Amino acid sequence: MPITTPPTGGAPADTALLRFALAGSVDDGKSTLAGRLLYGSASVLADQLAAIGAAPGGGGPDLALLTDGLRAEREQGITIDVAYRYFGTPRRRFVMADTPGHVEYTRNTVTGASTADLVVILVDVRNGVVAQTRRHAAVAALLRTPHVVLAVNKMDLVDYDEGAFARVAREFTGLARALGIPETTAIPLSALLGDQVVTPSERLSWYDGPALLHHLESVPAAPEPAGAPARFPVQYVIRPHTAAPRGRRGYAGRIAAGTLRVGDRVTVLPSGSTTTVSGIDALGVPVERASAPQSVTLLLADEVDVARGDLIVPAGQEPPLTRTLEVTACHLHERPLCRGDRVLVKHTTRTVRALVADIPARRGPSLLDEEPAPDRIDAGGIGRVVLHTAEPLAPDAYRDSRRTGSLLLIDPDDGSTLTACMAGPGPVYRAGPAGTRTAPDDEEEETL
Repeated sequence: MPITTPPTGGAPADTALLRFALAGSVDDGKSTLAGRLLYGSASVLADQLAAIGAAPGGGGPDLALLTDGLRAEREQGITIDVAYRYFGTPRRRFVMADTPGHVEYTRNTVTGASTADLVVILVDVRNGVVAQTRRHAAVAALLRTPHVVLAVNKMDLVDYDEGAFARVAREFTGLARALGIPETTAIPLSALLGDQVVTPSERLSWYDGPALLHHLESVPAAPEPAGAPARFPVQYVIRPHTAAPRGRRGYAGRIAAGTLRVGDRVTVLPSGSTTTVSGIDALGVPVERASAPQSVTLLLADEVDVARGDLIVPAGQEPPLTRTLEVTACHLHERPLCRGDRVLVKHTTRTVRALVADIPARRGPSLLDEEPAPDRIDAGGIGRVVLHTAEPLAPDAYRDSRRTGSLLLIDPDDGSTLTACMAGPGPVYRAGPAGTRTAPDDEEEETL
């Protein structure tokens, strides 16, 4: 899997909303890069610039403070929380997540990258690929992020040397290949001075690709897998005596995957009842078909028992119902997740009681190896977890659908979010040369 240079032009921009996350080690310049993107896209007001003050040493505003909004972040000089910023250009709209770089906040990086179509992994060209770079690449691979950009920062500190950039790019290539990352694009830049961030830089004339912002404007938004079966989690039942469309009972929700059409034969899970879609209303207007991620109201031909949390799917394309789930889990809470814990499992709009039956393995500090039978996963840790649920659930494999393959574990006592989970097959790492770890090919993957 070679690292690519993005095209310089020709293809029109993909105008769909792009969600992307910035990740990298402490002091690699993530917040400065985030601020430079906001500043360069004219998304910062004059009073905001005046409020943040000048950068150390002068020479302009301290752009890092546009996203480091917490007082503790300003005092410590590091990003702690995930900072979301919304901006746009004439070509596209963006949701940007500036994630923490410190190892203690890797779980925050998971949160920021969980909904991202693209992850920008920032490295200091002088340091190359370090431990935290490997962790962030592993997180991007684990979350099946469709696009990864390697942003080689601080090129001004090595006199814009092409060889220094190439060395870092080659090192990251091997890591990305081992992790199974499908697409990686490398871009040299200087976030502090603005080289190759918003506009091309003459000081990087040897690089023939576009600036980072241009690449973000043109990269395709992540589509649903071709031919993905429809998945409709029921969020709300609209009864005839309220505001039901056409005076009939309707089922409101957001299509999580695929397409539904009037006349489709469907199954309601977990009951297994079958019926036909007799109507679809989108914003009160009858339509013949609707696709993810539209929010619609379905009308069914028969009076079947449907409640919030049920899943409506095409007949013959039902995901298997199960009360035993094997998942990859990233633990987010300060309190560790332990074998024997009682939790709530939330899948789409359905929430059921469950028991943490087993924790067969957890990832080591690099996230590239596994430690067997740990019995617990601490905050920020990632591992394999077996859940026994009180009622059946029907998740898809996460690699087939990020929406219907994801679950949350919730504390049943106070409702706090404990753990983010991904259902279905995932890579099992084996020892490589010199104690490294490599991911197997897809055909060698086994169910977690």
